[in-house]
Amino acid sequence: MKWQLRSPQTPAEWQAYYLLRWQVLRAPWHQPQGSEQDELEQEAFHAAAWTEQGEVVAVGRVHKINAQQAQVRYMAVSPDWQGHGLGALVLQQLEQQALQWHAQQLVLNARESAAGFYRKLGYQYLEPAKALFGIAHDRYGKALAFQANTSTLADWRAELQQTWHQTIPLSAYMQLGIEQLSPWCLETQVPLPPNINLHQTMFAGSIYTTATLTGWGMVWLLLQEHQQHGHIVLADAQIRYLKPVPGAATARCYRYLHQVDWTALAQGRKVRVPVTVELWSDSVLAAEFRGQFAVLPKH
Repeated sequence: MKWQLRSPQTPAEWQAYYLLRWQVLRAPWHQPQGSEQDELEQEAFHAAAWTEQGEVVAVGRVHKINAQQAQVRYMAVSPDWQGHGLGALVLQQLEQQALQWHAQQLVLNARESAAGFYRKLGYQYLEPAKALFGIAHDRYGKALAFQANTSTLADWRAELQQTWHQTIPLSAYMQLGIEQLSPWCLETQVPLPPNINLHQTMFAGSIYTTATLTGWGMVWLLLQEHQQHGHIVLADAQIRYLKPVPGAATARCYRYLHQVDWTALAQGRKVRVPVTVELWSDSVLAAEFRGQFAVLPKH
């Protein structure tokens, strides 16, 4: 089954969108139609999953709270389509919108039955929330950006660059550099000439190394952010080479995709950190890297 993810576009689609919201989130508690909407509908961003036949089967909404925070509300999946990962797809669309707003944190209120779903997608418990229709809710949050000011990010960038070149000489030979370190993303770049192959495109080993070091760098930054210390080693990795790289390559690793509980490390045990890196050549996605790093405690 192919899904289309987008906002409602026609009056009929909006009607179907709100109807599903009401059927899942309000009707079981005998609330009238119209109670599934609030005063923020016009300024919020709406996402929905549609079947090939045009049926809406999952919905969600995100709105700004302030310049730093956005909130997800009204997540609902049709009972006939649960278990297909549609809620996760809709939530991903809402997260992307929050990133476009440059929000630094995404929050939501969830009932206990949905807590596992949100925890699996990187949301962490914050505090109890107001009950709704007699059902207890808790507030969850997800960091979209590094919790650091511009000066601190600049210091981290310089230290990470120096760490690579001093401890991994190959990175200096490849001319791996940090293109930018924003609150939302670590972006590195390598030029073609020192990484070229006989086909005049980038050597696959250089692509793999760039992605690996960028992922390693994300774990290093997360440790700095949470004031933790550990030895970072690559435990497992897979890479998909999608397109040749005929010029410079840019690797991107996004903060919001990496939510880590450091409790075990603080207790002297290792922590595993899954990492995702995209490698681009101009505007073309050339490779996808998924790795598993282990952070070992320093004794």
